[in-house]
Amino acid sequence: MSGKRIFAAVLIGIAVLSIILLTVISGREGKHLSALERVVIIYLQGPIEEAGGNWDFSGAITPRRVARQLERAAKDNSIKAVVLRINSPGGAVAASQQIAALVREFEKPVVVSMGDMAASGGYYISAPADGIVAHPGTMTGSIGVIFTVVNMDGLYEKLGVEIETIKSGRHKDMFARKLTDEERRLLQEISDGAYDQFITEVAEGRNLEKDYVRKLATGQLYLGTQALELGLVDRLGGIEEAIDLAAEIAGLENPVRYEFPPPSFFEQLTSFGAYIPVLLEKKFLPGELLLLEKARQYLPQLRYQVTP
Repeated sequence: MSGKRIFAAVLIGIAVLSIILLTVISGREGKHLSALERVVIIYLQGPIEEAGGNWDFSGAITPRRVARQLERAAKDNSIKAVVLRINSPGGAVAASQQIAALVREFEKPVVVSMGDMAASGGYYISAPADGIVAHPGTMTGSIGVIFTVVNMDGLYEKLGVEIETIKSGRHKDMFARKLTDEERRLLQEISDGAYDQFITEVAEGRNLEKDYVRKLATGQLYLGTQALELGLVDRLGGIEEAIDLAAEIAGLENPVRYEFPPPSFFEQLTSFGAYIPVLLEKKFLPGELLLLEKARQYLPQLRYQVTP
């Protein structure tokens, strides 16, 4: 057996042992903690994206990360409510919809505390919460959709690059050249469909009429003070005010602010240990893996996102 495989086996063994120890310890502590009335703060910061592959080394808000955090809160009997501290300009449509569904279906009360910005997709994932608290200067709203297509023809011509395309389906190469009028209409229909889904999510989450939400859904940003007047948020304030609102919704008399501890050394080994066999098989170096995870394809994307 090679040295790499022996090292991998040792790490995996340590990871398995750590799981057993953590399970025993958490079981003992759980009995004493269940009487507490904890409100856990979960921080969600960055653009909203779908995690790539089996690894999630990005700094984005991803459905996988949110699901793990909410699952952790669901299993802890001492946690009675959740405050999501959101600071995001939005992001991918499907990822925003996945996270909104996680928030909507979570059984314990969820309150959103908005940071500097919770706009577009950031507002999309906030709408289904049981309550929303924003700072007076928070930038939120931006209810709308953007679809950007980059026409590279001029650059290719300048560089002397010729592209020959063989296709089946007349629109198959629509993102590799200048759009036709018909293709612009097709993309507008897609954008309008996603826009209507956004309006529906906000109307249902905030208990507002769709026609009213549509009037607000110009894509513009609102300050927290404006959002309060428009019914897009419930209160002004920070995390403490969000905890108070979560406690009211959950019926807590003595809410205790709580944050998940950072992963221990053994937990980090547990997480990384599952990837070792794949890393050895693929012969990826850690640096190469990070580059692969962060690499982005410059393809057209439909997004709920504030753009500079």
